[in-house]
Amino acid sequence: MIAAGNESSPVTDAEEAALTAADFEWTALIRYGAVPQVARFGGHGNVPDREASVVVETDRGTELGTALHTDRTPGGGNAAAALTGKVLRLAEAADLAKANQSAAEVEQQFDQWVQRAADWSLQLQIIDLEQTLDGQLIVYVLNDRGPETTRLALLAAAAGSGVIHVQPVGPDGIEQGAGGGGGCGDCGCSH
Repeated sequence: MIAAGNESSPVTDAEEAALTAADFEWTALIRYGAVPQVARFGGHGNVPDREASVVVETDRGTELGTALHTDRTPGGGNAAAALTGKVLRLAEAADLAKANQSAAEVEQQFDQWVQRAADWSLQLQIIDLEQTLDGQLIVYVLNDRGPETTRLALLAAAAGSGVIHVQPVGPDGIEQGAGGGGGCGDCGCSH
C-alpha cells in the first residue's frame, strides 16, 4: 500500500521539469488516460504491485492509472531520469467509484461536445472525453496541436464550460507539444 501523499494542485510545468527519479524512493511505469499513455512516475512508501490501480498526479490533474512495472532501486536506478509526475497512493474504492461515475457523465456529454465543435465550425474531430479525479475535463481530438485546439479551449471557456484540457491525438497516439505536456491547446493559459 502507498501512503497518501500531498494531494494539492496538479503538477505545474516548472515542477514537472524539475521532477527526477532522485526525488523518490522508487519509480514506476504507469498507464493512464482514456487514450492510454505510459510514463515514468516517482513514489514513496510501499511499492505498488503490477496491475495495481494507483492515483497519480500529472500536468492534467489527479488521475487514475495502472502500475505496469516498478523499479525498487533508490532513485529508480537512473537518478537523473525525468519523470511525468508522482504516485500519490494506491487507488481506494472511492477513487474507483468516482472514476466510474465521471466516465458515465462524460459519456452522456460526448454528443454535446461534438455538436459544439460543429456549431463553432472547428476543423477537428472530438474522439473521446475524460474527467480527472479532481474534475479537470480532457477533450481528446483527432488533430495536431495548433489553432483549432486553441480555439476549442477558448470557445469552451467563453461558453461557460470553464478551462478544459484539449489533448490532440495522432496516428502514433498522444501528440505532445513543445513543452511535452498537454494544456488547453497552445494558448499558453495555465490550467
